[in-house]
Amino acid sequence: MTRRRVAITGIGVVSPHGSDASVMFDALLHGRSAIDYLQIQSDVGTLQAIGAAVPGEPWLKLPQAQLVASDRVSHYALVAAGIAVRDAGLTFEVEDKTRIGISVGTCQGGVGSEESAYSDIFFKHKNRLSPFTLVKAMYNAPAAYIGLAYKLSGPTLTYSTTCSSSTVAIGEAMRQIRHGYCDVMIAGGTDAPFAYVSMKAWQALKVLAPVPERDPWASCRPFSLDRNGAVLGDGAAFVVLEDYERAEKRGAQIYCDLAGYGVCNDATHMTQPSIEGQTLAMKLALRDAGIAEEEIGYINAHGTGTPLNDLTETQAIKATFGAHAKKLAISSTKSMHGHLVGAAGALELVITTLALQRQVVPPTAHLNHPDPECDLDYVPHEGRATKVRAAMSNSFAVGGTAAVLVASALRA
Repeated sequence: MTRRRVAITGIGVVSPHGSDASVMFDALLHGRSAIDYLQIQSDVGTLQAIGAAVPGEPWLKLPQAQLVASDRVSHYALVAAGIAVRDAGLTFEVEDKTRIGISVGTCQGGVGSEESAYSDIFFKHKNRLSPFTLVKAMYNAPAAYIGLAYKLSGPTLTYSTTCSSSTVAIGEAMRQIRHGYCDVMIAGGTDAPFAYVSMKAWQALKVLAPVPERDPWASCRPFSLDRNGAVLGDGAAFVVLEDYERAEKRGAQIYCDLAGYGVCNDATHMTQPSIEGQTLAMKLALRDAGIAEEEIGYINAHGTGTPLNDLTETQAIKATFGAHAKKLAISSTKSMHGHLVGAAGALELVITTLALQRQVVPPTAHLNHPDPECDLDYVPHEGRATKVRAAMSNSFAVGGTAAVLVASALRA
């Protein structure tokens, strides 16, 4: 079977640093954190937390009918996907809409609407719910709303593999194009985890950093000796994937090749990653891309800031890359935008794509006290100009789905 090249021709974000990908990337290069104190309110109670929340209300320009009938998780997706579509210069009126699909990753779907519905039943003792309750809460709502917005009739797919959801969504979308099922895929992820019960569940898992008395923006410290947990973020990120030859023919901007995808099950523990599982995912992605280990110049690490994950990922990178591991530029941008869970992989692929385009890699913020056991080059504090021909983005999930994407600027 002939494998078609897959290009990234559009990007769009609704991120804790705003809804302009270029502005977001510049903030990351300068080590600016979007993490702050949050107050989460519900009928159950009020929760003090830290997190990286989307600023403002970027969804307000959506049609009123969409706003009323959808959850925040779909609002984020509609806005970010719309930015990516415009960035790609797609005009759907002249396209074969059966050849354009949607692929979305989310961890918790419309958890806010689901929580509100339970509250209406159990606390307010209502007998009837809003007729929009199901379409707000269902996991495939963001993909469905994007399909409706553009009247697309290609495959509309949703993946939920916690922290790797959108990496899987993008990787599987790449395969749709590569093997000829579609010509264009709108792919990415979205999550809106700042709901009371959702935050309580994450806290119960004991993977979140505690609420500090001061300096909340420095709460997520991947690869640091004093790291003590992850910090959640919310938002969405999308890319437009396109058959490379088609993109060239229509004169589209091409950010890079999406060259490789590896996915596997880390079948050892529900919440504790293994070196073997992470190594396998990276090796599968490299093999799929046809790229040697020495050709990778940058890795956007999963880098959650938990003691176990960061050490395991360091060891897995060494196992994958051997001596070349010491030459890699590696960073965890979660130190600044938090962990967007179902949207994390998509946001980090956008960041990786911009690093390739600009030939500058973002840093790991707050790395003041490096862990001696995490002894690779984690680009502390500030971005670094460097020649990068190919880059990798890692996503390693609660539940075991390890997924890795490789983006390349190698081929003309």
